[in-house]
Amino acid sequence: MLEHFQWLPFLAAITVLTMSPGVDTILVMRNAASGGWRLGFLTSLGICMGLFAHATVSALGLSVILLGSAGLFTAFKLAGAAYLVYLGVQAIRSAMKPVGMTFNDAKNPKAITAWGSFRQGILSNVLNPKPIIFYMAFLPQFIDPSHSALAQSLFMASLHFIIAMVWQTFLALMVHKARVWLARPKVALVLDGLTGVLLLGFGVKLALSQR
Repeated sequence: MLEHFQWLPFLAAITVLTMSPGVDTILVMRNAASGGWRLGFLTSLGICMGLFAHATVSALGLSVILLGSAGLFTAFKLAGAAYLVYLGVQAIRSAMKPVGMTFNDAKNPKAITAWGSFRQGILSNVLNPKPIIFYMAFLPQFIDPSHSALAQSLFMASLHFIIAMVWQTFLALMVHKARVWLARPKVALVLDGLTGVLLLGFGVKLALSQR
């Protein structure tokens, strides 16, 4: 099976996709800023686990059904958009508080937890129809019909998983290194406010997009 893969084009494409700024980048950096690199890592882990769901859906042909049904696609898209808007509103509300970002503050009941970080990551990815479209359009080009489509899709998702985890963990570590600066109230306000606006923008854009 391996000899039939054109690895260079595939790896180049998913690397560019992974490093392109988007919702994933914003969530990882914000959670790393709020709770340290571990929360950024867990957010990335949730995001990357969602890749296997998309690969499975694509291989089983469910993407064809989803993309072929306007009603199903719209409902799925609006669910993802609503979740992004929710995260954006939460970030903006956080920006309105006159306090700096805290790191591993157990006394703060509203501080994001490890499970909350992972959940945010996986929901933001799974509820986003864009990866489904990408996987459905891109992965079949590298599938060998003489072998299991599911096994090959999951293998490619594993490569995507590794690349994304390395990149996003690097971002989380960089943000963590700057935690003293990010803990300043004014910096936290700007970061949370900007994050909120961007997430709201992504949510609205997703809701209004045709595909």
